[in-house]
Amino acid sequence: MAHGNLAFVLHAHLPFVRHPAHEDFLEERWLCEAITETYIPLLEMLEALERDRVPARLTISLSPPLLAMLSDRLLRSRYLRHLDRLVELAEKEERRTRSDGRFHRVAEMYLARFCRARTVFLDDWQQDLIAAFRSYQERGLIDVITCAATHGFLPLLGATPGTVRAQIEVAVAEYRRFFGHGPDGFWLPECAYEPGLDAEIARVGIRYFFVDTHGISHATPRPVYGVYAPIACESGVAAFGRDPDSSKQVWSAEEGYPGDFWYRDFYRDIGFDLDHDYVRPYLPPTGQRIHLGLKYHRITGKTDHKEPYEPERAREKLEAHAAHFVEARVRQVEWLARSMDRPPIIVCPYDAELFGHWWFEGPWWLEMVLRRLAATPSVRSATPGDDLTRHPTVQRATPAASTWGWKGYNEVWLAGQNDWIYRHLHATAERLHELCRRYPSGDERTRRALTQALRELLLAQSSDWAFMMSRETTAEYAVRRTKDHLLRCQQLCDQIGRGEIDDVRLSALEDTDNLFPALDYRVFL
Repeated sequence: MAHGNLAFVLHAHLPFVRHPAHEDFLEERWLCEAITETYIPLLEMLEALERDRVPARLTISLSPPLLAMLSDRLLRSRYLRHLDRLVELAEKEERRTRSDGRFHRVAEMYLARFCRARTVFLDDWQQDLIAAFRSYQERGLIDVITCAATHGFLPLLGATPGTVRAQIEVAVAEYRRFFGHGPDGFWLPECAYEPGLDAEIARVGIRYFFVDTHGISHATPRPVYGVYAPIACESGVAAFGRDPDSSKQVWSAEEGYPGDFWYRDFYRDIGFDLDHDYVRPYLPPTGQRIHLGLKYHRITGKTDHKEPYEPERAREKLEAHAAHFVEARVRQVEWLARSMDRPPIIVCPYDAELFGHWWFEGPWWLEMVLRRLAATPSVRSATPGDDLTRHPTVQRATPAASTWGWKGYNEVWLAGQNDWIYRHLHATAERLHELCRRYPSGDERTRRALTQALRELLLAQSSDWAFMMSRETTAEYAVRRTKDHLLRCQQLCDQIGRGEIDDVRLSALEDTDNLFPALDYRVFL
């Protein structure tokens, strides 16, 4: 009999990036990289576990912007083109490295990996990866949950009536459109919680959400079991807290497994290492050097000198790290169970893109952990929904305001580099909200314009832009996207107010920012 549960929660999200007017847009590669390096390897992991009848359970949140991009025909075709170019480059690399024993096996690995990704994407799932995740949910391996509509940082958006509610209701409607039923759980963007948010997600039938460790440990009243049992908010929705020990073992750059010297180094890439003329056909039209995804070196150490990557040695480390992680959780559960009257649950939430993209070996490690858990009687893999079903009686408490960002609160999204955005977001939202109230049942053109204005506002609210600005990573792009969406929303509001809607411009915006096809502006009321 299991003494406790371990719940892996992978949050899969990317900002909505779609630029149909550009044949090759740099930031669209974020999706391509995530599909090849994270989503397809995770699907291969699920296939292997199902094939071997491993009783594994896993929670994955698929954000609405990610669902929109994975279902978009244009982006699918561009991903396939990207993958074909990767296969072509890997074939060239396999030939180039034949005389170099240090790198040839790795080049062969990449060629096989990219060809396999093509088979999974085209033959196994006919370019529909959402169908793949839906299938594994229906077969009981995963529980797919949702997130806010455009990953808006909800505690900083509540100044305008309807804004938080729209982020939540649009997300749930999109989930229903893709999966045919409502979601069980909700991933608060950036795990950003403030008291009262739970009531908004309770309205749409959500059973649970997640907060960082201190959101539970500082709850009122203080939870008896800390983060090792959910708490019930006044609204009835359950909150689960992140386990700090398992988090550190995987997330920490200093202490975590991904920093092991035998694992593949993320930053050494042939896009920078090889002759520019050789890699030029695979770079953006500007010719700037970027990561191409073929990396031949291991982390080695805190040094600029990097040794060749050895997949066999990395595999040995994976076995050791998977065993260490499971053994640590067994000891943790046994210690906790002695003082609890219900089995403890250890919640392990991570960005999905950590597995495969940032930590190349991550999906294999996760598979090894799930296999070991299946053979470990005292700890089983479970979802938060499973835990609530088995143990529905939980302590009533209110989580503390918190995020899982640096320092644990709002600073990352409300810093000197990005705090200017909120007065514009709030003012634009107030203006659009008033127009929506003025036209509760406008003619078709007005309805289309108001709906598109809401799309633009939702896109401007994405927490990704503020994050990029604060971290000074692609900050110029983040600023431009924020301003573009705000201006588009304001221009549409101007046209609606004057009764002079530009049909050509409206159609162009509907074609470019085309997510949420079932959106109705009245959700903003």
